[in-house]
Amino acid sequence: MIFSTTLFLFIFLPLTLLIYYLPIFKNKTLKNIILFIASIIFYAWGEPTFVLILLFSIIVTWLLGLLVDKYRSTKMVTFILVITVIFNIGLLFFFKYLNFTIDNLNSLLGLHISNPRIQLPLGISFFTFQALSYVIDVYRKKIDAQKNLLNIGLYLAFFPKLAQGPIVRYETIAQEISNRKENLTDFSEGIMRFIQGLGKKVLIANNLALVADYSFQLAAAPGNNLSVSLAWLGAIAYTFQIFFDFSGYSDMAIGLGRMFGFHFLENFNYPYISKSVSEFWRRWHISLQTWFRDYIYIPLGGNRVSNLKFLFNIFIIWLLTGIWHGANWTFILWGLMYFVLLAAEKFTGFNKKLKGFGYVYTLFFVMIGWVIFRSDNISIAIEYIKIMFGIGANGILDNQFILYLSEFKYYFIAAILCSVPLKDWLSPKFKFDGIIYNTIYCVWYVLILFISISFLVKGAYNPFIYFKF
Repeated sequence: MIFSTTLFLFIFLPLTLLIYYLPIFKNKTLKNIILFIASIIFYAWGEPTFVLILLFSIIVTWLLGLLVDKYRSTKMVTFILVITVIFNIGLLFFFKYLNFTIDNLNSLLGLHISNPRIQLPLGISFFTFQALSYVIDVYRKKIDAQKNLLNIGLYLAFFPKLAQGPIVRYETIAQEISNRKENLTDFSEGIMRFIQGLGKKVLIANNLALVADYSFQLAAAPGNNLSVSLAWLGAIAYTFQIFFDFSGYSDMAIGLGRMFGFHFLENFNYPYISKSVSEFWRRWHISLQTWFRDYIYIPLGGNRVSNLKFLFNIFIIWLLTGIWHGANWTFILWGLMYFVLLAAEKFTGFNKKLKGFGYVYTLFFVMIGWVIFRSDNISIAIEYIKIMFGIGANGILDNQFILYLSEFKYYFIAAILCSVPLKDWLSPKFKFDGIIYNTIYCVWYVLILFISISFLVKGAYNPFIYFKF
C-alpha cells in the first residue's frame, strides 16, 4: 500500500485512526496491537506472501536479542552476534542480490545457473538494518533486551516507516512504544507534516518525473534523439524528483508517527544547499548515513587511523552504500564516485577554497551522480553524461526542451523554492506568527491537500522511487 493513494488516504488511515483513538482502547498494549495489526494489513495489501518473511524476521530478532542478553558474559555472545549478522545479511542477499549475483556469474564465467528471479519484499533493506541495529545495541548495552514480542514486532513493522524508512533505532522510540502520550499538538502537527510530504510527492516529484523519464528514455533508445538542453533538463528534473519523492515519503512517515504519538528523527535537512559533498551526505538520508557510521565506520576505526586505513574505511562504506541501494553496477559506480570525491575533499581540502562555488561544485557532482543512479546500466549512464556535454547529442537546443520547460516551469520553480530553508532565511525580517499568519498557514495546507487529492483522483504518475530498495 502506498501513502499517496486514495485507498490509504480515505480508507486505511481514517479507519486506523478511528479504531486507535476509540475510548475503549486506552491501554497501550491494546493500542500497540491495533497498530501492529494495521501494519501487517498495510504490508500484506500488495504482497501477502512476504508477510511471513517479516513475521519470521520479527521473531528471530526478538529471540536473538534475548539470547545476547542471556549469554552476554560468555563467549557464546560473539557467536550469537555473528548469527544475527548472517541471518539479516543472508535474508537481504537472498531476496535482493541473488538474481544479480547469478546473472553476473553466468556472464563472467560462462555458467548456466538457473536464475529463480526472486521478487524483492517491500522494505526489506530497511527492516533488516533496523533488526541488526537492535541486536547490536543490546550487545553494546545501549538498550535492554525487549522481552515483549509485540514491542519488537511494532518496532520493525510499524507501517509509517516500514516501506521506505527512516531507519529508526530502537533506543529512539523504545519509551514511546511502551509509554507514549498522544496529544492534540502532536496530532495536528503530524497532519501538517503528512500534507507537506504528500504535496512534495504528488505535486512536485510526480510531475517532474515526467520530464526525467522522457529524457532518460530518449537516451536509452536507439538513435540520436536527445539534445544537450533536454539532457540537462532531465538531469535537473530527476535531481528534484528523487529529493521530493524520498523526503516527501519521510515527511509523511514522520507525520504519521506524530499522529500516533511517535517522534522519528529527521531524515533530510535541505541537502541541496550543501557547499561540499561531505556536507551533502550529512544532510541526505541521514538515518542511513548514521547507521553506516555507527555500525561499520566507527568499528573499523573511523577517522582516528592512518591515511591508508581511512581510505579503506570510506571505500567500504561507500561500496556498501551503493550496494544497499540496489543490485546493479550503476549503484556500485554511484557509491564509488562518492568515495573518490570524499577522499579528495579529505586529503586536499579543495572544497574549502571554492567558497561560493562550493554550491555549484556540489550540485554538479550530485546531479552527475543521480544520472548514474537513474540509468538502467552503466552504458546508458555514460551515454547520457556524454550527451550533457555535447558528445553524440541531437543538437544543443530543440523544440522538445522548449516544450517541456514551458509546460513544467512552475514545477521547477516550486522545486527550487522548496529545496531551500526559505522560512529560516526570511524569519529575521518577517514575523511568522499571529492570527493572520496562522490562518493563512492552515488555508495553505488545506489547499495543498485538496490539490494533491485532485491529482491522485485523476490517476497521475505515483510510484515511490525508494520502494524498490
